[in-house]
Formats: sequence, structure tokens, C-alpha cells
Amino acid sequence: MSKKESKLHLVGKVPEQVDDFDDEPAEYDAMEQLELLESLREDMEDLGVTTLAEIIERISELHSQLDKQ
Repeated sequence: MSKKESKLHLVGKVPEQVDDFDDEPAEYDAMEQLELLESLREDMEDLGVTTLAEIIERISELHSQLDKQ
């Protein structure tokens, strides 16, 4: 495994998948963003929040709870 392949392997990318996007970096960026956003949406659904404001409020509440302990 080359140095480049080992780095890609460390971040969970299969070298063959990365090679598919070498000629089209914009498409790779869009695919990566889509994956991140879909993951974020799933996490928000699991946590029962729908807006960034709710996330910020929940973080603040948890910080307060932890500070009281």
C-alpha cells in the first residue's frame, strides 16, 4: 500500500472510490457534502432537534447541567 493509499485508508476511504473522482473534484466535494449533511440530518432526528437554534439551546442546557455537578 502506497503512502497516499494508507492515508486514504486511515480516513475510511477506499482508494478505488477516490480514484473515481480524481478527474472531477467538484463532484467529489458534492458527494462528500451530501454524505455529511445526510449524517447531520439523521443525528438531528435522533436527538429530536430541527433547527440550529435548538442545537445551541440544548448545548447550553447540557453545559449548565454539567457545571452544576
